[in-house]
Amino acid sequence: MPTGETVNLKEKVRHLSDKPGVYLMKDRLGRIIYVGKAKNLKKRVSTYFTPSRAMTWHPKIRALIEMIADFDVHEVRSEPEALILEGKLIKQWKPKYNTDFTDDKRFLLVRVDLTEELPRFRLTRFKKEDRSRYFGPFAHSGLLRKSLAQMRRQFGILLGDATPQQRPDGTWQLYDDVRQELYGFENTVTPDAYRARVDDACTFLEGKSREWLETLRAEMLAAAEKQQFEKAAELRDIVFALGKTLAKTRNFERTDPTLALPDASTEALRLLGEVLALKSPPRTLECFDISHISGTFVVASMVAFSDGRPDKDNYRRFQIKSFMGNDDFRAMEEVVGRRYRRLRDEGKPLPDLVVIDGGRGQIGAALKAFVALDLEPPPLIGLAKKHETIIFPDARPPLNLSLHSPALNLLQRLRDEAHRFANTYNADLRSRKIRESVLDDFSGLGAVRRAALLAHFGDIEKLRAAPIEAIAEVPGFGGKLATELHAFLHRAAPATSSFPASLPAPDSAVKSVVN
Repeated sequence: MPTGETVNLKEKVRHLSDKPGVYLMKDRLGRIIYVGKAKNLKKRVSTYFTPSRAMTWHPKIRALIEMIADFDVHEVRSEPEALILEGKLIKQWKPKYNTDFTDDKRFLLVRVDLTEELPRFRLTRFKKEDRSRYFGPFAHSGLLRKSLAQMRRQFGILLGDATPQQRPDGTWQLYDDVRQELYGFENTVTPDAYRARVDDACTFLEGKSREWLETLRAEMLAAAEKQQFEKAAELRDIVFALGKTLAKTRNFERTDPTLALPDASTEALRLLGEVLALKSPPRTLECFDISHISGTFVVASMVAFSDGRPDKDNYRRFQIKSFMGNDDFRAMEEVVGRRYRRLRDEGKPLPDLVVIDGGRGQIGAALKAFVALDLEPPPLIGLAKKHETIIFPDARPPLNLSLHSPALNLLQRLRDEAHRFANTYNADLRSRKIRESVLDDFSGLGAVRRAALLAHFGDIEKLRAAPIEAIAEVPGFGGKLATELHAFLHRAAPATSSFPASLPAPDSAVKSVVN
């Protein structure tokens, strides 16, 4: 590295703070080549530019340092936050010199499925778009498990391994008699009483109620004063675990503005404009993807990025209307036509770049949609996943960028988001169909009455929760049929499958379908 650059980097290090955070090392092209965390940013980053340490460096570290031309830092509030953000950024940028976090291991979350009659508190590493509540992520898995065990004793909640038993009177026995003696709470509850426990436990996980912690601290001090040191030590460990679990750590999602890295996004857009021979960097991008299972439940998604960041207000989901069956090309032509007909009719601008998930056939289908609209298409490319090949609609040959290219990484994030969004919508529709199929087993319910039920209540969950009087108000239903259907729905077990057990609520910032 030239001497002048070394001096500049050392000067930049001198202005760093002593706070915890994450640092991103860049090469001379602005590519992120390493992401690391630090308890003390100034102290940690300075070690990279201390010549006296050079002889002790591993060859891989020496190679990394020789490539460093610049760095960015992100300050956070605590070490656990630094650990979480480091993992998120490594997954996002896939730096050349990082080896940790490449197995896609994620920090634990606590999931509470509120669609269950008796919601349980479960551990998961993935957050889905469903009706569950999620808490976390939590950097200390052992302390989190200890905290949940203590919360079960305090609030009388169910954890993921619990198997409650329903009693003839409709109440539930949560645990066996041994655990009831151990925990000391009322073991037989109504669903409403249990829901109140869940609300208290969720409030505690949100960090909004610390009275219990203060009580435990007081008990710990009292035990120590009475020289009950074993009990005091046990309470100390519980207080420590709960305190660490409740410590505020921000959930650094990939769409978090703090992860957008304005300089890196600007560079990626600039490079993308250059490699695609555009007049200027594309500030607005839209990407289309088709999802189906063997030609059934055919849906499409369109996601939008603005200045390198997801723009969820402009996400769209489509059901295919013009045909039935398996034809990705026709599906792509339909949804592209519907999207840009709407923009044309509303007088809104087209995006700076349209990306199609697929190859030349999908691009051809998209172009047919623009021809049918008599609309000049914006810059348009395809991204074929097998080799991450960029396909052009004109005579230009296919283009393969370096897998570490910021321009390609931006296209990959855009394409992967469209793929995720389409698959989620597909799963939503399948899940809805599976749950509604329970009505097929109720005799005397024809297509007209079935349609009237679903139109009135919206979905099977709301129908199941409706009282007899509400069902009787649906056209074609009387008191007798409503009573029989109500009894049937409460006898029938919810449909089971490998799909989600509840219909995810649409993202509040996303419009579901463009007409």
